[in-house]
Amino acid sequence: MAEKSDAQRLAELEAKLQNLRAEPEPNPHMGEHYSQAQMAWRMVIELVAGLAIGFGIGYGLDALLGTRPFLMVVFCLLGFIAGVKTMIRSAREMGAKAERDGAYQNAAERQEDD
Repeated sequence: MAEKSDAQRLAELEAKLQNLRAEPEPNPHMGEHYSQAQMAWRMVIELVAGLAIGFGIGYGLDALLGTRPFLMVVFCLLGFIAGVKTMIRSAREMGAKAERDGAYQNAAERQEDD
């Protein structure tokens, strides 16, 4: 068996590397799915964080002041309200972004029709 010359082996190696470097086209549906899942997790985390911070502040003040369940309940409720307000703000941001993206897409479609 005759061995290939260095130039042939180099050319084959470069062809293999070029094939490996070629990026597959991203699936737009999957990107959208992950984006929605990320936003859902963000909203859940915001709500839980508000509750946890409210609980921590209330429990700490109750321990310092000796008013066992009172401040913990009050601050848990305040934390819940803060979490819900943050979730609403996030939903508005998502809605505004969707409207912007939709407006850009509609403008591009109209431009293609002309």
